[in-house]
Amino acid sequence: MTYTVFALKWRPGNFDDVIGQKNVVTTLKSAIQKNRLAHAYLFAGPRGIGKTSTARILAKALNCKSGPTLEPCGKCSSCLEISQSRSLDVIEIDGASNTGVEDVRSLRENVKFAPTSGKYKIYIIDEVHMLSTAAFNALLKTLEEPPEFVKFIFATTHPDKIPSTVLSRCQRLDFRRISVIEIISQLEKIVKNEKIEVDREVLFAIAKASDGSLRDGESILDQLVSFSKGKVSLKDVISVLGLVEQDALFEITGKIIDRDPKAVLDLFNKISEEGKDISVFLNNLIEHYRNLMIAKVTKGDAKLIDLPQEICDRLMQQSQRLGMDEIFNAFNILANTLEMARRLDSLRITLEVNLIRLANYKKAQAGPEIKQPPLPPLKEEPLKEKAAINIKEIHKEQKKIEPPEETVNITLDDIKNVWQNVIESLSRIKMSVSTYLSEGEPLSLEGNHLTVSFPKSHSLHKEVLEGRENKEIIEQSLFDLLNTRLRMRFILSVETKPKEAEEGGHFVQTVLDAFHGRLIKEG
Repeated sequence: MTYTVFALKWRPGNFDDVIGQKNVVTTLKSAIQKNRLAHAYLFAGPRGIGKTSTARILAKALNCKSGPTLEPCGKCSSCLEISQSRSLDVIEIDGASNTGVEDVRSLRENVKFAPTSGKYKIYIIDEVHMLSTAAFNALLKTLEEPPEFVKFIFATTHPDKIPSTVLSRCQRLDFRRISVIEIISQLEKIVKNEKIEVDREVLFAIAKASDGSLRDGESILDQLVSFSKGKVSLKDVISVLGLVEQDALFEITGKIIDRDPKAVLDLFNKISEEGKDISVFLNNLIEHYRNLMIAKVTKGDAKLIDLPQEICDRLMQQSQRLGMDEIFNAFNILANTLEMARRLDSLRITLEVNLIRLANYKKAQAGPEIKQPPLPPLKEEPLKEKAAINIKEIHKEQKKIEPPEETVNITLDDIKNVWQNVIESLSRIKMSVSTYLSEGEPLSLEGNHLTVSFPKSHSLHKEVLEGRENKEIIEQSLFDLLNTRLRMRFILSVETKPKEAEEGGHFVQTVLDAFHGRLIKEG
């Protein structure tokens, strides 16, 4: 007997079997019940979530011997022929293989012929967005005024690529990604009926790897059953898919919270030596911090986190050890790892450095309250003094891009005390500005002009922050914390002396220790 893969064997046969698309199913059932079926439907959504399967179920519901019905029997000749893709009245077309105008003209010629045995002639066109512009134009007239016995069902993963003239002639139904919990539930049903020995954490790993596609989840399970000897273990899943275990994410995050950079590097090295994809690990770690943020805000709501309750409980516990500023800082650093990696041409080195940065992060302390003296009352200058102002000086001042320096009642040390608070405040407004500014250091304060210095290699940072909008955002954040209007200047620093580098802080020393490096003098 020919073997049938899980994705086909467990394909839904009626509306009640469709997983995770309650709104779509309710709409179609209501349309059948009230006899208000549209002549053309567009099923839009990601791959592997049931678009084509639902189209077939709708076709069976319309052409069933007892139809139109909400519950096709699945036993009559029409239902069986549709399920086996051999019905003469239900024509399935692959939009990717039939993109030309000639293919559509052929369809237009056949549309006028009545169905052979069923009540309707139904055209299901998958990946319809692949049709050419000429093919879409040829389809318009038929789509607008088809014969009464013809129904069109279009399926696509890219509704944005379909011309508006076609969209306006269809009733659009959006399919959503299937949640991890729903995928796990369906996989549990399959393994129970197929008598497969598997741990629940294996199903969780498969569901996570499926990225919302039930078909992908069923295919992965099928692959693992063929690969494993006897019981499917978590080790098999990790070996086949190259996944990073959930425990590893909790463990490495725990070491980051403990401020233990050596342990973090050891764990990362272990993950790398096991053959895990570093980019997959990075994405998983970013998602882990996202889950920690959601857990902290929602008190561990499993629906919003979309993970089993036991994982949500662990996330809730770990999130209590983190402040929101630490979570935002982690997002900031991890999200910019890929950009840094492109410049260094090494994702591993960049990720190692950034993991150390995370493990050395010190929560910023609120800076000292800076009390501002009351503003003096404005006095009108005598008219004769105004008249004495040199006209040339006025023109000279007007040509300046920035206003003249003003006396302020704060010092450079005051700014340094709140500098980390400024970085964190910016991370909530514009992450890229926060990231670039975090590499700079307040160098001098002349009047109301604050100069921030960047290393010579950070010219990109300087150029980005000099943009008018970015400058204004930084100046506003400084005003919010210091109640003083400052004007920003950005410079690239002169060559750094070895002694200055040695005294550059705990972070530099930690990186040197981790990589067994030393500072050397150029030339």
